[in-house]
Amino acid sequence: MRILEGIEENFRFMVLEVSKQVSSALLVVERPDPDRIKRIESRDDYIDNLKSVIENACWGRIHGSRDGNKRTLDLVRAANIININLERIADYAVNIVSQVQYLTDPLFIRRYDYRDPFVDVERALGLVFPALTRQDVRLALRICRAEFSLDDRFKAAFDAILADLRRGESPENAISCFNIFRYLERMGDALLNIGEAVIFAALGEKLKIHQYQALQDSLGQGGEDIPLSPGDFSSIWGTRSGCRIGRVEDHGPRSKGVLFKEGNAEKLAKEKENIERWEKLSPGLPPAIQAFQTDGDSASMLLEYLGGCNFQEVVLTADREIVENACFLITQTVGNVWEQTLTRAPVASGFMAQMRSRLDDVLRLHPGFATERKDFCGLAIPALSELLAAADAAEAGLAAPFSVFLHGDFNLNNIVYDHTAQRIHYIDLHRSGQGDYALDTAVFLASNFRLPVFEAHLRDRLQLVMRRFLEFARAFATDQGDAAFEARLTFGVARALATSARFEMNRAFAQELFQRGVYLLARQAALAGRPIEEAVFPDAVLVY
Repeated sequence: MRILEGIEENFRFMVLEVSKQVSSALLVVERPDPDRIKRIESRDDYIDNLKSVIENACWGRIHGSRDGNKRTLDLVRAANIININLERIADYAVNIVSQVQYLTDPLFIRRYDYRDPFVDVERALGLVFPALTRQDVRLALRICRAEFSLDDRFKAAFDAILADLRRGESPENAISCFNIFRYLERMGDALLNIGEAVIFAALGEKLKIHQYQALQDSLGQGGEDIPLSPGDFSSIWGTRSGCRIGRVEDHGPRSKGVLFKEGNAEKLAKEKENIERWEKLSPGLPPAIQAFQTDGDSASMLLEYLGGCNFQEVVLTADREIVENACFLITQTVGNVWEQTLTRAPVASGFMAQMRSRLDDVLRLHPGFATERKDFCGLAIPALSELLAAADAAEAGLAAPFSVFLHGDFNLNNIVYDHTAQRIHYIDLHRSGQGDYALDTAVFLASNFRLPVFEAHLRDRLQLVMRRFLEFARAFATDQGDAAFEARLTFGVARALATSARFEMNRAFAQELFQRGVYLLARQAALAGRPIEEAVFPDAVLVY
């Protein structure tokens, strides 16, 4: 695919000019020449102008497009990203020749391996134009790997320079040499951005090099050693898990493809362990693991792509009959798990500790929620800090009489409903473990209430789902003789509602969430010292 007219020719000149600047900088390092330095500095203005021309053409094509062809627009966006980073490399070349002028001994830099970093940059720049115009991922990877090589060369030079500094070997020259190598290392960072932009142009998705490599390695481990093509990988956004998640379209006999997750190794290893435990407990409830591998602090995993849709979509879009059916399947599934894993040993809920750990994020986004003590018409309204202290005291000693195996993050979008198969699946299971069932109950209720939808018929749907699950959880508590469930649920919903405000930019709705949570804490704190059986969770707090 050709880059659009008005971009391609100038882009080729841009690559050539930047390559010339880098090679000229190397000549200056080897044989300082004031005239050559002036030419490099004056050529920088031409490169800046060329960058503006390409940038304007790219933005004009993006915003003036009528055909809306995603492949073309992705290519233009990638060209603009590369254009910006090429100009940075040219700037670093100017910075290098500026540092050369500070060398009192121009031969001092020959103590270190200075030629190879320049060679790495020039070779990578030679790949940029063909990599982009062909959307060649293999060339993109070679460009990206130049950054790894430059990092290694910078580390070797840094160690050698540091040793010379410790020996007192011309500190002025040593520092100037360090700055030269530092700018070469920064060229590597720009080359990495360029290589990743080519991957974006080729696949239509922004992937870091380590994410792309993890994806390819995972596919190979899972028996899918295939080249990725445009549209094969599609990101799944809207997750707060910190992992890169995307769907890989199938090329084999399967019809669903696979789910790719990449992120923190400890977190993914815990999820893998929990998925395996869930599979033993309830076969088919979690997605099947098809591949897993670690690479230092990162890990990647291929999971079965489950049929159906997440429960949030069901609640907001399906017929009432389907919503009722999904509620039945969820409560049936949850009830079976709770009964099967029930362990008769007290377990603390720790809702207030969870709230305190998240409160800073809430107040960072909404600092006005940290209220001070006030008097209103003779009524003393405690400060938020006082209320939290009272709630801490009220929760102390409050424990569930038994534990069950929990999802741990029982939000609507972590439950998959397959209407055809008439079954439920769990996803995002890294927080699973034994605990108080009031926790999953509270998170489920709050994840319904906090959805920022305000149409009356949709709020009625959410109200129905919350009512069905609350009826189920209360029946379970009664069957198990759990007299303190209502009290713990009050703390749990208070925590879940109040801390959900950290994700809500709509201040009015965030305040609704937070104040309802605060109300529940105040209500429960007021019952301190009274029989726990008197605590009743007020259902009306979930009506919006």
